Amino acid sequence: MQAAVRTLYAALMALSGLASICGNVLLLLVLFFNRELQTETVPLTLSFSLSDLVLGLTTIPFGVHNSLAWPTSYLDEGALCQGSGFIFLILQTSSMHSLTWATVDKFTEICFALTYSSIWTAKRTRAILALVWLFCLVIASLPLLGIGSYGYSESRFLCCLGFSTDSTYFTALWMVTAVVLPVLTVCSLHGYIVYIGRKQAQRGTFMCNELHCFYVPANNYLKSSIVMVTTSVCLLVCWLPYISVCLYETFSRKQSPAVASAFSTWLVLTSAALNPWVTCMMQR
Repeated sequence: MQAAVRTLYAALMALSGLASICGNVLLLLVLFFNRELQTETVPLTLSFSLSDLVLGLTTIPFGVHNSLAWPTSYLDEGALCQGSGFIFLILQTSSMHSLTWATVDKFTEICFALTYSSIWTAKRTRAILALVWLFCLVIASLPLLGIGSYGYSESRFLCCLGFSTDSTYFTALWMVTAVVLPVLTVCSLHGYIVYIGRKQAQRGTFMCNELHCFYVPANNYLKSSIVMVTTSVCLLVCWLPYISVCLYETFSRKQSPAVASAFSTWLVLTSAALNPWVTCMMQR
């Protein structure tokens, strides 16, 4: 890869890393100091926010260093590469799954408002979060045990899961369960919420308090729909190129073009910078 492209990649990664750190620190401070946001399900938001924050502190600086230092390879069996690949995979998976369950929480709050408090309890939230992290730990540990492998990718400038290796079934299983299904779930739930909001806007809605009732303008539902659509579009833009490149490498067992591989990886890591702002819009 040419020097100018590597420098541009390093600059974009550094910008994404800085945005990820600042955005997630700000989100954590807001959640910590605002008692109204400290609900039964706030641990789900904390989970993917902390995952994205650690990605911005570990994996992204590692990629910036490699793109500028021009290392041709790392010792794949070494602790540095194996540990870096493990951290990248477990944080990537936990961020995606925690975001998915936070979306399920928001969907339940909107579409099942009357039974929401009985569906989402603190105990159930902790149980779901424990299962999510257990799944992430198992998935990230399997390559260390010989099922799949971590290695240095010269096109991604990271130690990550090897997609063009012989472990086709494992990499395909990870891609489907850890990425494809969560992305489809989030987009589907957002689409259904937009559909419900559109029906409500057409029907008209009144909200009442102790003194009087007032009409809810259709623009309120339109604004909420824009947030949902924007969230889904950002998610698809960040993840679809990465999914396409990884599936191509997995089933063809060939390396994808270096520029495509680097660009798709940068987009995925950029999602760690976008997630806190998306969360703020959803809370609003």
